[in-house]
Amino acid sequence: MDKKPTSYEEFHEFYITQHMKPLNRVFHFLGIFFTIWIAIYVIYSGQERFLWYLPITLLGVPALGHVFFEKNKPTGLKAPVQTLISDFRFFFELLTGKEKFRPDNNKIIR
Repeated sequence: MDKKPTSYEEFHEFYITQHMKPLNRVFHFLGIFFTIWIAIYVIYSGQERFLWYLPITLLGVPALGHVFFEKNKPTGLKAPVQTLISDFRFFFELLTGKEKFRPDNNKIIR
């Protein structure tokens, strides 16, 4: 990110360029999936002791995708709020098929 994005949409376009490897996308999808699953479980069961898993699933699992597969730094280090919003948006775009797990690498900017 050479220049600071002036809008969230600009940031999200950059965010997508940082998630082009299929396994990185899988790690992000699984991290958000387990985050949602654990949050729902804690709410319904009342077992707050499982809340400590949330940082692992929300931050740790996707970070593994960046370190081992994408080989770049997570965007959350520079823009944590926008990254969190984009993580959940990305999850739902993958879930609904708007984004693919195997992206067209030639189509970086949409």
